[in-house]
Amino acid sequence: MPSHLAKHWTFDPSRVFLNHGSFGACPDFVIKEQRMWQDLMEKEPVQFFEELMPDLLAKSRTALGEFLSCDANDLAFVSNATSGVNTILRSLQFEQGDEILVPNHAYQACRNTIDFVANRWGAKVVEVAIPFPIDGPQVIIDLMKSACSERTKLVMIDTVTSPTGLRMPFEELTEFFEGKGVEVLLDAAHGIGMIPLNLEKLGASYVTSNCHKWLCAPKGSAFLYVRSDKQNKIQPLTISHGHTFPLGDTTRFRHEFDWTGTQDISGWCAIPSVIEGMAKLVDGGWETIMQHNHDLAIQGRDILCERLGIEQPCPNEMIACISTIKLPGELLAKEKMHEPDPLHHVLSEKYNIQVPVWSWPSPEGRYLRISAQLYNSVEQYERLADALVNELK
Repeated sequence: MPSHLAKHWTFDPSRVFLNHGSFGACPDFVIKEQRMWQDLMEKEPVQFFEELMPDLLAKSRTALGEFLSCDANDLAFVSNATSGVNTILRSLQFEQGDEILVPNHAYQACRNTIDFVANRWGAKVVEVAIPFPIDGPQVIIDLMKSACSERTKLVMIDTVTSPTGLRMPFEELTEFFEGKGVEVLLDAAHGIGMIPLNLEKLGASYVTSNCHKWLCAPKGSAFLYVRSDKQNKIQPLTISHGHTFPLGDTTRFRHEFDWTGTQDISGWCAIPSVIEGMAKLVDGGWETIMQHNHDLAIQGRDILCERLGIEQPCPNEMIACISTIKLPGELLAKEKMHEPDPLHHVLSEKYNIQVPVWSWPSPEGRYLRISAQLYNSVEQYERLADALVNELK
């Protein structure tokens, strides 16, 4: 049985959905909010884009700025965190031998971008091997710090790693690297709505996060934060009218990112209502939501570990709202590692459970990752545990 709050989502009640981390899931009021903006856009498209859009985007940036404790003028909207990472990496210039530091737990799409950019400029990618299971965050801090050299120009750090579900000690790492003059690109795909973020205090050069995941905004809603002193060298992936438009009383950063061509901005327009509406679902608002999901993810992980007889892969302080466990069994063959594990299909088709299972080359393992959102319940993890005991015996 899902939780009593599942009534706000439109899931098939017979489906056990434990994969919020992949694409998020919108409550029904968010879907209605987005459709309202889409209807308004189609009612008079020219008026919507030319007259209404600037104020609508400004309102959404203001809501995000308040939520993230940063200046709204340092925010731009992008479609997803991968686009945000691409925007930064493909704007920056490197010299032969410059080093880009990245842990081996990075999201593969973003790692691919790093490799692409490094190859273009002749830079060197330094991969930091972080173990999993892991004893605690200090292991990561020590390994990342020791990998820094005089040639390190940029480091990409996750807030929470996608494959292994670890809450990274990104605050300490950001302070260390930025203090050494190394720019930090924070991949916070699993960030906003999952863990508290104070971007002004954090001090990272660049941050990008998906609003469509843990904030529960519509798909294709994400932001890019660029610290004000870095904005002169960052441009959107699409160069459009803003590249030469007279500045007036705004900045080139604002002109370029606010208009990159015609697109559906309804998801971005919905963000203020999403932030406010989600907070009203529980007493205590967002602080309670984040704590609830954190606690539930730990409960779910502990149930699975106990039933499968495996050790907890990390301490509780390294869990946010997702948790990955290392499964017994053989890895997929190398050529099939990018395909879902057969167990994923068995769980989906035989047990009606949606949860990701895959093999990962580094750190090597066969993994299953659970998510915890307001609509989930302890009973759902117990149902997953029953299925895994049956299939892995």
